[in-house]
Amino acid sequence: MSASPLERTARPRRSRTRSRTLNSRPALALSALKPHQYDLRRDCASLICPDCETWVPITGLRGTAPKVVPHDTGRTWKDAAVRCRLGSNRLVTVDVAVKQWQERLEDGHADTGHRRRTTVRRKPKAAVAPAVSQIAAQKQAPADDERGNDRPLWLLRKKQWAATESSVRDADTRRAQLPAGDAPLGAAPVPLKTLHPERRAS
Repeated sequence: MSASPLERTARPRRSRTRSRTLNSRPALALSALKPHQYDLRRDCASLICPDCETWVPITGLRGTAPKVVPHDTGRTWKDAAVRCRLGSNRLVTVDVAVKQWQERLEDGHADTGHRRRTTVRRKPKAAVAPAVSQIAAQKQAPADDERGNDRPLWLLRKKQWAATESSVRDADTRRAQLPAGDAPLGAAPVPLKTLHPERRAS
């Protein structure tokens, strides 16, 4: 016969138990815990079990031997029914006064209540410098206003040459009309005779 779903999940934690079983581990001192990890109010005396990290009631808080009640490690009716062997039935040493615990809890709340979330300011990312080949390609590529409705490059080059052909041919004609013997002023004459240095007699 299979077990019911309630038997396979964590059982509810009773605030009081009649079990006289005690854990062999040393007693857990409340002073070793932080103020927000235990509650000393009479109606809801409890603490966070250091072993399974779940809230567990404290039974016999007003008596001589307060202890942690037997409990499972998971949530009630949701997680698997796994008994916390290390923390169940462990004695608790109440070495903190209720008034002192309440003052520490209120002081901690006052300190953290006015904190604001810090805004993370990210540094702007520097633009990556283009490679030399990319710069050369940008210089060789025609400008957007020269593309002219996505016409092919050879057609644009042909139109550019047609626009400057007359001025280029005019410059070539004027260069051809210079006298053949003229030379720039102040320039050293070009030697026309081949020089043959003589060896010195030893």
